[in-house]
Amino acid sequence: MSVDAFVASVGKGAGAQRVKFGTALRTGLIFGVVEMITPLIGWALGIAASQYIDAVDHWVAFALLAAVGAHMKWQALQHQPDAPRGDTTLWATVLTAIGTSIDAMAIGVSLAFLEVNILLIALAIGTATMLMSTGGMLAGRLLGQRFGRVAEALGGIALIGLGSLILFEHLTAAAG
Repeated sequence: MSVDAFVASVGKGAGAQRVKFGTALRTGLIFGVVEMITPLIGWALGIAASQYIDAVDHWVAFALLAAVGAHMKWQALQHQPDAPRGDTTLWATVLTAIGTSIDAMAIGVSLAFLEVNILLIALAIGTATMLMSTGGMLAGRLLGQRFGRVAEALGGIALIGLGSLILFEHLTAAAG
């Protein structure tokens, strides 16, 4: 489940002018905490009303990831070499984290029907996501230094593709 957060972090790192370890760690913590909370929310909602969540989760994930990805791609295409690139603001990071964690909420819904320790599972998901997102930011920094705006644009395209894939999988599963 942390792969989408990793991809988003690579894109954010590639688009940033400078990524310090503290920024990468902050991003990892935000992604990890959001990814830890969403299965808990999904689990609680799954107990209450699973059919309503399944109806819209893929649309929410698609909208958030497509918007963040389009913004990243737009920034990469701007021709302002001295302007800071890559949106590493708190709100942009939180919105990206939410977009990549919708699948964890869906997992939480399904876990509501099993006898599992949801707290332990959520902690493991959050920890794995934190580590992968921190590493993704640092890897993205190296890619960004080497490939510049191309890496940032590809990161944006990857987020749009990820959102589209989530939407496609849910729509084709519902049709099949």
